Amino acid sequence: MMYPAGPGSGDSPEGFPEQPRRQSQIGNCTAQTQDAFFTCRKNAFLAKSSSSQVEGDFAMAPRGPDQEECEGLLQQWQEEGSSQLLSTVSDGPLVDKGLAESSLALLMDNPGEQDAALEDKWSSRQLSDLRAAENLEEPFPEVLGEEAPLSEVEGPMWAAVPMQTGPQYTDCAVLPMGVLATEQWDEDPAVVAWSIAPEPVSQEEAPVWPFAGLGQLQPPPLEIPYHEILWREWEDFSTQPDAQGLEAGDGPQFQFTLMSYNILAQDLMQQSSELYLHCHPDILNWSYRFANLMQEFQHWDPDILCLQEVQEDHYWEQLEPSLRMMGFTCFYKRRTGCKTDGCAVCYKPTRFRLLCASPVEYFRPGLELLNRDNVGLVLLLQPLVPEGLGQVSVAPLCVANTHVLYNPRRGDVKLAQMAILLAEVDKVARLSDGSHCPIVLCGDLNSVPNSPLYNFIRDGELQYHGMPAWKVSGQEDFSHQLYQRRLQAPLWPSSLGITDCCQYATSCHPTSAERRKYSRDFLLRFRFCNIACQRPVGLVLMQGVTDTKPERPAGWAESVIEEDTSEPDVPRHPVGTIQHCLHLTSVYTHFLPQHGRPEVTTMPLGLGTTVDYIFFSAESCEDGNRTDRRLYRDGTLKLLGRLSLLSEEILWAANGLPNPFCSSDHLCLLASFGMEVTAP
Repeated sequence: MMYPAGPGSGDSPEGFPEQPRRQSQIGNCTAQTQDAFFTCRKNAFLAKSSSSQVEGDFAMAPRGPDQEECEGLLQQWQEEGSSQLLSTVSDGPLVDKGLAESSLALLMDNPGEQDAALEDKWSSRQLSDLRAAENLEEPFPEVLGEEAPLSEVEGPMWAAVPMQTGPQYTDCAVLPMGVLATEQWDEDPAVVAWSIAPEPVSQEEAPVWPFAGLGQLQPPPLEIPYHEILWREWEDFSTQPDAQGLEAGDGPQFQFTLMSYNILAQDLMQQSSELYLHCHPDILNWSYRFANLMQEFQHWDPDILCLQEVQEDHYWEQLEPSLRMMGFTCFYKRRTGCKTDGCAVCYKPTRFRLLCASPVEYFRPGLELLNRDNVGLVLLLQPLVPEGLGQVSVAPLCVANTHVLYNPRRGDVKLAQMAILLAEVDKVARLSDGSHCPIVLCGDLNSVPNSPLYNFIRDGELQYHGMPAWKVSGQEDFSHQLYQRRLQAPLWPSSLGITDCCQYATSCHPTSAERRKYSRDFLLRFRFCNIACQRPVGLVLMQGVTDTKPERPAGWAESVIEEDTSEPDVPRHPVGTIQHCLHLTSVYTHFLPQHGRPEVTTMPLGLGTTVDYIFFSAESCEDGNRTDRRLYRDGTLKLLGRLSLLSEEILWAANGLPNPFCSSDHLCLLASFGMEVTAP
C-alpha cells in the first residue's frame, strides 16, 4: 500500500531537520493508539462482566476506563516490547490499522455468550497484534507540517474516530466507518412499532410500551434495514369481482380480521439449537422475542388470533395477561404427554360471543396410528352486530386451529389427525338444517401446497390406498428408499368412531329423539297376525298354556301392511377414499406473480417452504375447462384482503428466520373477511 508523501519527505534537502517533528507526530499517534487500546480494552472487560440475559435496554452499557486499570495495562504493554514499537519509525499507521482491526473484532464478539475465562485470551490477542505490527516494514510517510493529519491516509477501511457521546457507542474510540452512516436502532420498526408507512421516530421520544413490568429491549445496532427488506403489502380484494365476475354486494357486512401465527416455542428452539446457528444469540432470547411478538400483535390488531407452539408457562405468565390487556379472551390447549407447548385461540369479546369451545386431542391409547401428542382447538363464535344496523342477524363462525405432526414419513398419521379435526368441525359447525355455518380452519399443517393432504382439505376427497406415506405431506422425497410405508384401507379402525366422510359415526344415525315412535293401537295390530297365530317350532307343550291355538277375531286382518323402514340410498365411494363436505379453500395462492417465485412461510435449514395456511368456507362452482380441482366463489364468508407473504430470496437477504425484525421461524398469516348480515 502506497501512502502519500508529506511535504519535505525526500524531495527537499532539508528533509533531515524535520526528524524531530516526525518523532513528535509518532508520539501523538502512539498516544492515540494507547487511548484507543485502553478504551476498547475496558469495553471488553465491561462486556465480559455484563449479564448474558438481555434486560431493559441492550445489556452492554460501556463506561469510561478506570485510571488504575489503564496504568496497569500500560505497564504490561510496555514490558511486552512497547519501547521497541515507539522507537520504530515505520510502524505508525500500521499500529493504528492493526489495533483498529483488533478492536473491531472485540466489538463484533458476542459478550453475552462468552465466559470470564476468555478475558486473558482477548488481552493476549491485542498484544499479539501489537507485536505483529513491530515486524512489518511498511514505510511511514514523512510529515513536515501538522496540517496533514493521519486520518487523511488512504487505504485502511477502519479508522480511529473521536469518541461518540450517543448511547450506542459511549466510550468506544475505534468504530467501523460504515456504522457512522447507519440509522439509530431506536428508529427500527422492529422495536418502535410495525407500521405500513414507517415514520422516523425522534431519539428523544421513547416508544410507548403499555405492558407493566415488561421492559422494552434494544438489540445491537444493525446495518441492514430489515423493515425495507421484509416489506409486506396488504392486498385488498373488497372491490374485486369473484370467480363468477360478480361485484361485491353493497349490503351490510360484518368484517373481521384473523391472524394465524406459529410463534416458535422457546423449549423447542433450544432442543433444536442447530437450526438457529445463523442467528445472533440476543435475538433468540425469549424476553426480546416476546416484546417483538407483542408489538406485532399490537400493530396488526386482529379480531381473532390463532397461535401455534405456545409454551405453557409463557402463556400463563406473559402471553395471556398481555393479550388480556389488549382486549382478548384466550383459550389454550396444551399438547398431551410431556410436551410443553400447545395451541391458543384468542378473540375480542367486543366483536364475538363464545357459543362453545372444543379442545381436540389426537392421541388415542392403544392405536399405533394415533400415538402422537398433537392437539387442536375449535371455537364457535357468534358475531356481535352493532346496534345501529337494527334487527339483523349474522350466522355463527367456526374457528379451528391446529398444529399437525411434523414427521415427513408419517403421512398416515397426518391424515388421521386431520380427519379427527374435520369431524369435530363438522359437529360444531353443523346447523339444524344439516348445513354448516362459515368455517375458518388455520394452523401449521406441516404439508406443502398441492400435496395430497393439502388437496384433500381443498377438494374434499382423497384416494389414498397404496400411496407412499411420505408423499402425503410432500415435505421430503423418499422415493429412493427401498422400503416405503404405504397406506392401506381402511386407514383407521372403526373403533375410532369416525367414518370415511370425516364425521363422527353417531352423527350418521338418527338420535333417540328422531327414532320412529309407535302407538299402542299400532302395536296391537300385530296381535293376531299370521306370525303371531303360528305355533313356534320347539315350543314345549304345556296343558292349558301352550296347547291352544289363538283364534283370530272377526275383522282382524291376516297380515299387516308395514311401512317402508329401509334407509335411503347413501352414495358410496370407492374403498381407500376419504371425503369431507366442508367446502374449504385457501386464502393464499402460494405464488408471487410479481416476483415469479413461490410464497414462503418458514425457512428450516435455509430452505423456504409453505406449511402454514388459512382455509375458509366458500361455495364451489363448476368450470367446464378444468376438472383437476374445484373452483370456489364467495359464499356467506367473503375474503376481503390478506397480508402478502415473501419469497425465499427476500428472506435470505434478511439472514433467514428468525431475525431482529421477525422473532419466529414462521411468518404470520393475516386475512380479512366479511360475513353477510341478513334480516330475521
